[in-house]
Amino acid sequence: MYPGHGLYGRQDECAALDQLLDRVHAGGHAVLVLRGEAGEGKTALLDYVGDKAGDARIIRVTGVQSEMELAYAGLHQFCVSMLDGLDDLPAPQRDALGVAFGLQDGAAPERLLVGLAVLTLLSETAGGGPLVCLVDDVQWLDHASVQALAFVARRLGADPIALVFAQLEPSDDHELLGLPELAVAGLDDADARALLASAAPALLDERVRDRILAEARGNPLALLELPAELTSTELGAWFGPTRTRAMESRTARIEETYVRRLRALPPQTQQFLLLAAVESVGDPTVLWRAAFACRLDEDAAAPAEAAGLITLDTRVRFAHPLVRSAVHRAAERSELQQAHRVLAEVTDPRTDPDRRAWHLAAAATAPDESLAAELERSAQRAQARGGTAAAAAFLRRATELTPDAEARGRRAVAAAQAAVAAGAPDAADELLATAEMADLDDLQLARLDRLRAHLVFARSRGADAPVLLLDAARRLTPLDGPLARETYMEALLAAVFAGAGRLEPELGVRTVAEAARSAPADPGAQDPVDLLLDGLSAQFMRGYPAAAPKLRRALDAIRGHDVDTLICLASALVAAELWEGPMWLDVLRRHVRGARESGTLSMLPMALDYLASFHLQAGDFVMATALTEEAAALNSAIRLVPPPYTPIMLAAWRGDRPATAKLSEVGVQDAFPRGEGSALVLTEYAAAVLDNGLGRYATALAAAKRATAGDQLVAKSWALPELVEAAARLEQWDVGEAAVRELTMRTRASGTPWAQGTEARAKALLCRGPEADELYRAAVDRLADCHMNAHLARAHLVYGEWLRRNDRRADARDQLRHAHDLFTHMGAEAFAERARNELLATGETVRRRTPDTTLDLTPQEMLIASLARDGRTNQEIGAELFISPRTVEWHLRKVFAKLAIGSRRELRDAPLDTGMATAAR
Repeated sequence: MYPGHGLYGRQDECAALDQLLDRVHAGGHAVLVLRGEAGEGKTALLDYVGDKAGDARIIRVTGVQSEMELAYAGLHQFCVSMLDGLDDLPAPQRDALGVAFGLQDGAAPERLLVGLAVLTLLSETAGGGPLVCLVDDVQWLDHASVQALAFVARRLGADPIALVFAQLEPSDDHELLGLPELAVAGLDDADARALLASAAPALLDERVRDRILAEARGNPLALLELPAELTSTELGAWFGPTRTRAMESRTARIEETYVRRLRALPPQTQQFLLLAAVESVGDPTVLWRAAFACRLDEDAAAPAEAAGLITLDTRVRFAHPLVRSAVHRAAERSELQQAHRVLAEVTDPRTDPDRRAWHLAAAATAPDESLAAELERSAQRAQARGGTAAAAAFLRRATELTPDAEARGRRAVAAAQAAVAAGAPDAADELLATAEMADLDDLQLARLDRLRAHLVFARSRGADAPVLLLDAARRLTPLDGPLARETYMEALLAAVFAGAGRLEPELGVRTVAEAARSAPADPGAQDPVDLLLDGLSAQFMRGYPAAAPKLRRALDAIRGHDVDTLICLASALVAAELWEGPMWLDVLRRHVRGARESGTLSMLPMALDYLASFHLQAGDFVMATALTEEAAALNSAIRLVPPPYTPIMLAAWRGDRPATAKLSEVGVQDAFPRGEGSALVLTEYAAAVLDNGLGRYATALAAAKRATAGDQLVAKSWALPELVEAAARLEQWDVGEAAVRELTMRTRASGTPWAQGTEARAKALLCRGPEADELYRAAVDRLADCHMNAHLARAHLVYGEWLRRNDRRADARDQLRHAHDLFTHMGAEAFAERARNELLATGETVRRRTPDTTLDLTPQEMLIASLARDGRTNQEIGAELFISPRTVEWHLRKVFAKLAIGSRRELRDAPLDTGMATAAR
């Protein structure tokens, strides 16, 4: 027990919380999630933190079950005391938070931009001293608020902020998974007996004590509340058989205790508590207006306050969330409906129309079109604030209240779309079933099929979605041509993700491509969807040479124009497939920059991963690492499956066998349930690169054969040169020549310097005559022209190896030094070691080199330094990288120390990698 706090058996927990507070008072940050069953004492531990926080500022918010459907309701409570600093935020953050909280009109804000705004608010608030944030009952906060707070928890840096969550265990909300946790379990027997003795000193009979201890099973709240059930006689002696309910959960048992206590209160007090339980905001003004509308006396709340069930001050607070749920449980359905009806009457329709509509909907006993229409308007307002979960809830209730079958089907489809966006697939399934029973027209039914396919793709990422998307596209073709073409594109991309038949045996890309070619388009259409769809369909139906001109025309059509997510994804794949390095970089850079500036972050992790892949091929492993780390951090914040591609390829190019094996194992395990065969192909490409770097040519050959076996975009073109090199080293000339023929078919159709250099290198590897020298030189020249340094280094390496084997040692040293320097600089250790061994064979001594201490900068420090050198302010850098300005300053101080400089001005002459600042933008 800690004196003054009454916490029995919580020495370890309090010690951990003391350390957390010490860390924050010392200028650091701390995050902790308290998990445990109801009544285990999580709230008491939060109280402990608040009491021990000293001069730190406290922010506290508690989740309310009835507010779970109202987007950002909990976050508004969390931020309300800091909103005087709203105008000082960068404009995009200020507007996002303003729209989310209903303070201004505007387009729906991206959720992570809302999170960044909250992070900036907290950082500015913590500028005046330590800040301790306590979030109770996370499981009953609305999902949008939890997402924003989880984002903040993962992005705290140099700010003196503690963020402590209390969450019921188990919980269906996984947003906080991965954060530091502290399990809060029941008390041991000695502490349980001590707590019971303090709560019921008149409890004399040991058999009664044992009964309570057995039923409570160490739960502190049960130990405090169960004695209240017993009569004074029962407290003093034992009469009759035990009434133990060991089979009941502790939560239900404690709630039943509260129900009995509630029923012992005067009827007016019970009615007041019901109004308080239904009025989720905790606004005493609204509550008393509702109470007076029900003709309740001014002292109606007094018995509940005296019993310690509720507290009325600036907000209405129940002693425990189970009190609120017990009030609901004790009420009849008609009583609940009446409470909602009264609260709707006293809620201002001008200032809070959505809450009023929600109360009216809860009070409704029969279908009502006018109310359903009002709920639909509330859904639109929620959607405008970025509250997809709230929009789904409003639309679902609107569907239930719609009397007309056709309108009910339409609203069910809209509700299902919102549910998919909100990450509620089970709810979406139910709504789709409702929609199917309505009298929908053909176009509505086709849109319904498309939505169901989207739902399947969201769950499995490719396994079954191509078939469903293709069926939807066919159904849409005579009804809505442009939407049909877009759906064909979705089906084709889903088939590509499924791995060209690797994991979806019933349908491959060729089947989808054949169907897509039959979809009519306007003659001479220049729409990017039409052009890309035609080009990709041609590739899978007629081959690479026939498709290349069409695909290049599609890329030309989008050059310099903003493109949406679908077009960006397809264009990036096409540019990489065509070895169009500049266009590949341009499309992805514009997409990343647009996402950063607008806060549209739902697809940003994948865009960052694709951009990292470009920098990997260009030999800039530092930038590739920085981008993959940023993508991983964002994925962690929004709980997405991380794209597996670039991290595996980075490990392979570095020659890191353990990391490649581990990432490959995880990637393969994840690929099967997702149905994402493309992950398998890229894993095999990575294995081929790794083994060629290590000189394990037999295993490289096997992996490259698997990677080139299907119709996979990009990976096949990249894996063919790996197949040629492995075959050449094993002297399997027929295998190598077949791979060169297929590669040449592609590179000739592409015609870019990258493609030409790749072709020349592959042919040189198989050439056994003097013309090999000319081919190697061409490979080096063309790859130098396109600045693809990873491939340029490979060309120098194999050229140097050929020269040494032909006893041209002086020439070989020159090529091998270039290769060794490039590989060492980029961190490709296995290839660097190959080059070093070859140099040793020429008679030149080469020490193993380590990367420059530039340097010793982490990828994030390198990225921040490059942005600072480019003239960005701390606030601008923080907005781009989703960290607080104070954290930016903290990183810059470390950069200055490592580079032995003292100011931003000196960064201009610091040896940072070129191109990073441009790519970061």
